[in-house]
Amino acid sequence: MKPYRHAALATALLLSGTALAQEPVVNAPSGSVSGTLDGQIRSFKGIPYAVPPVGGMRWRPPAPMQPWTGTRAAKDFGPACVQPQARTPTNVYAPAQPMPVSEDCLTLNIWAPTNAKKAPVFFWIHGGALSGGSSREPMYDGSKLAEQGMIVVSINYRLGVLGWLAHPQLSAESPQKVSGNYGLLDQMAALAWVKHNIAAFGGDPARVTIAGESAGGLSVMYLLESPLARGTFSQAIAQSAYMVAMPELKKQAYGAPSAEAVGTMVAAGLQAPDLAALRGMDAQTLTDSAAKLGFFPFGVVDGLVLPSQMVDAFDQGKQAPVPILTGFNQGEIRSLMVLAPKAPDTPEAYEKSIREKYGEFADAFLKLYPAAAYKESILATTRDALYGWTSERLARKQGALGKPAYVYLWDHGYPAMDDKGLHAFHASELPYVFGNLTPLPPLWPAIPESDRPLSDTMLGYWASFTRTGNPGAAWPVFGKARNYLHITDAPRASAELMPGMYDQYEAVVCRRRAAGVAWNWNVGLASPKLPAKAKGCQ
Repeated sequence: MKPYRHAALATALLLSGTALAQEPVVNAPSGSVSGTLDGQIRSFKGIPYAVPPVGGMRWRPPAPMQPWTGTRAAKDFGPACVQPQARTPTNVYAPAQPMPVSEDCLTLNIWAPTNAKKAPVFFWIHGGALSGGSSREPMYDGSKLAEQGMIVVSINYRLGVLGWLAHPQLSAESPQKVSGNYGLLDQMAALAWVKHNIAAFGGDPARVTIAGESAGGLSVMYLLESPLARGTFSQAIAQSAYMVAMPELKKQAYGAPSAEAVGTMVAAGLQAPDLAALRGMDAQTLTDSAAKLGFFPFGVVDGLVLPSQMVDAFDQGKQAPVPILTGFNQGEIRSLMVLAPKAPDTPEAYEKSIREKYGEFADAFLKLYPAAAYKESILATTRDALYGWTSERLARKQGALGKPAYVYLWDHGYPAMDDKGLHAFHASELPYVFGNLTPLPPLWPAIPESDRPLSDTMLGYWASFTRTGNPGAAWPVFGKARNYLHITDAPRASAELMPGMYDQYEAVVCRRRAAGVAWNWNVGLASPKLPAKAKGCQ
């Protein structure tokens, strides 16, 4: 053999070995997968965790897949679940290009250190109002969190009408006589997959932290409530979660129609006489049309998946008794102005309206949200009613179960953000938590590289909590002192989180619950008159 042939053969063997080295293979119980190696982190993307929910499987609980034969390539993200598609970015969250979507979307992604052995697992549930979003968003890349010695899992789950529709005919065909909550059942199926398979990737199925932001945080609370999810996780992180009233499957509740009634209305609007017609519709057309008809997805109180209203379950201590890390952002509503009522023309008009609506609570309300700064007060009112009250409620209720709770207030800004009036906006902590300051959606204010140390600190807190149930010595337990971590340009431990805020909303919500009226979204200027005092309420 000529020398150049020896060299060519050696080069070919070297390249072949390199290719193999870059394609780690894991033989998991559900089937073998080949992924990608980047430094010391292995990644596996687009792994199916349930039977595709298409055709006759639309609006059915996810079914486990049979183990596949051979080795499945897991190098590319699966498509996002079907959702409305914007052609151009219209807000800070919108990607530069529409994501590929499919009804066949029940996949998950894994990032794992090469030397992982019984490593804790961080299980991420994306936000997007249960209507949009995907685990493929670059911000959610789990590489940097995995470098902290844990395994990161991110998932897709059914969205919008495909994931959360309830309907009398769907309930009738169900063995349990329930419908809705399919997206939540997807999340549970992914957790079950992790429990069954994650050890093969070096993870510890007994140490799984569920985590999510916005609708992902809402999902975390659903999972905390649901008896069907027990035993699949040991800790929880809920970022900007919102404990709101849910539709009941078969009856009106808190001023809202039943979930089945909403489903019937949607089917009528779509001119679909039966399930066969609904299941025969194009998934994108169905999703877009249902949204235009006013369908908005929420978990459904069905007595099975979600036995009761979240607020009741947590009051009664029926949620999963696990440690929790939770918090919210100072400027939540700055990027969600649709949630804020229109401001009046003058401070006097603001104060007059608040006094008419809040009666004997008006003085306390105006102390928290003064008329002198009424435009800021309007934003703060909605922020606290949805996110602030929820964070403190979670901390208090987990504490009542004897479990540690850690609370944060994200109050960080930087020039590009603050110049756009978006100081500490909803979800703005996410690039810091994941360590991914770039790339960002095109309308997201560019984060300066000088913020990298703060990102490293945040990432370290989340990793420490995932590993140990404690984010670190610098972050005190919430406890009776109502301790929290105030994160501005640097984190600092503080006490007495927003004095008076929790008591204000707890008192109003108590009266509204007793009166059986809507109690969560309609606050401040959008509030109805305060109901009369009821037993057990202030």
